[in-house]
Amino acid sequence: MANQPHGGVLKDLLARDASKHDELAEEAEKLPAIVLTERQLCDLELIMSGGFSPLEGFLNEKDYNSVVENVRIADGSLFSMPICLDVSEKTVERANLRAGKRVTLRDFRDDQNLAIITIDDVYKPDRQKEAREVFGGDPEHPAIKYLNNTVQDYYVGGKIDAISRLNHYDYVALRYTPAELRIHFEKLGWSRVVAFQTRNPMHRAHRELTVRAARARQANVLIHPVVGLTKPGDIDHFTRVRVYQALLPRYPNGMAVLGLLPLAMRMGGPREAIWHAIIRKNHGATHFIVGRDHAGPGKNSAGKDFYGPYDAQYAVEKYREELGIEVVPFQQMIYLPDSDEYKPDDEVPSGVRTLNISGTELRSRLRSGKDIPEWFSYPEVVRVLRESHPPRFKQGFTVFLTGYQNSGKDAVARALDVTLHQQGGRPVSLLLGDTVRSELSSELGFSHSDRHKNIQRIAFVAAELTKAGAAVIAAPIAPFEESRQSARETVSQHGSFYLVHVATSLEYSEKADKRGVYAKARRGEIKGFTGVDDPYEAPSKADLVVDIEKTSVRGVVHQIVLMLESQGLLDRL
Repeated sequence: MANQPHGGVLKDLLARDASKHDELAEEAEKLPAIVLTERQLCDLELIMSGGFSPLEGFLNEKDYNSVVENVRIADGSLFSMPICLDVSEKTVERANLRAGKRVTLRDFRDDQNLAIITIDDVYKPDRQKEAREVFGGDPEHPAIKYLNNTVQDYYVGGKIDAISRLNHYDYVALRYTPAELRIHFEKLGWSRVVAFQTRNPMHRAHRELTVRAARARQANVLIHPVVGLTKPGDIDHFTRVRVYQALLPRYPNGMAVLGLLPLAMRMGGPREAIWHAIIRKNHGATHFIVGRDHAGPGKNSAGKDFYGPYDAQYAVEKYREELGIEVVPFQQMIYLPDSDEYKPDDEVPSGVRTLNISGTELRSRLRSGKDIPEWFSYPEVVRVLRESHPPRFKQGFTVFLTGYQNSGKDAVARALDVTLHQQGGRPVSLLLGDTVRSELSSELGFSHSDRHKNIQRIAFVAAELTKAGAAVIAAPIAPFEESRQSARETVSQHGSFYLVHVATSLEYSEKADKRGVYAKARRGEIKGFTGVDDPYEAPSKADLVVDIEKTSVRGVVHQIVLMLESQGLLDRL
């Protein structure tokens, strides 16, 4: 019974006997291998576990075209999202990929052999058609950008022989396969289950919504968050799972269960909503909450929504009978302070006082350390969010100084290091150009590529320190705009990055040279010296421009401190 989803047989490819497993594992060692990307790993995991049932592998060309054009695989079974194994032309040639060949699928993280694919075909997809039919065609859509910029030229289709589960080291007890989750529901005596899809933290409104949906249907709740790939900028899944765990006791009488879904989202709106419904049906849910703009990526650069607000609900409702799962429309829950309760938007009388905190305001309150009221979110949830998202004055940041040798950037860096140490509140790290050269990049020369590599090493170290909450001061020459921009992008994933151009002139920098390095460069004794026989590209978008010829080191440091204070990064108490 646990392996019988509504409307069909659950394709749990991991249900193999021991002897078959050993045969496959031995065979996999002798076959050529395709090393899977993170998204492909997410897809493979759900193919093998039955989460993508009725799929038993990656789509061959016939099934792919059918899904793109008709929202079905070729045998007529409903399936809305093309699940494809993309490979480069080089991989096709190297592994001699062709119909009938068996190839190992390998995890890039630990080189574990996960499965063997028996190839049906190797084909070139019509990516423009896929973008148009599946995602709507807007070139700014993240899935279409991924199609155009990341997906390789060929798709490999074929059925999978599963060998091993993927190795996960986080929240192992919460990672149920569809069969395991169905068995869990049976143990609890649950026959009606409302699944709630989420890729964000949950607050009191979400709890009220899911409780109301479950009670109206005499059902229980499956909180089923995505912990694979979501939208760039989303809160990390570690923080979100801690939030869900903190929220779980707030459900009455053991009403809710938490299970994690290793899905790589495409943010595909209506198509994705149908896909999500199929996945939840396979996991044993009888009802599925479909929200406003469900799985939509928001707005494009023109401020236009990629999908209509209820397109996803209409799409799932269209196939409700075939899906075998009942749609629960998402109701916007509104807080009424006078009665201290949440009500659906359409049940709030006109003129009644309401309160709301937007996502933007919530992030602002987390950054500033301001109060987040209990009517909006439970204290235990807020505590988790504050631990992972400390206020600005406790967050790490990087000040990246660039300029000529002897421009004064090293003196400014040392003085700023002392100033931030004196203030306290966070660790401070100083990365001077000469120090990095001797400790991290001693084997590098001064070619364009070596200079770029040196800056990327500095950026990597700065990013890790920034992520850990440190104040980082880096002061390389960094003569190339490309390298500085790349450094900004690397660090900005984990905290604020400020580029300070110490724009002291070459003439002054050379005149201030007490060690005679400029003179040696002029005589040709030092090759590739910035400003003499190698260029310096002045930054076009520095956050602050200073000049030691016109301002003292103390004055420059004060300007940097004022900039950091204006961004809320320094506690003035």
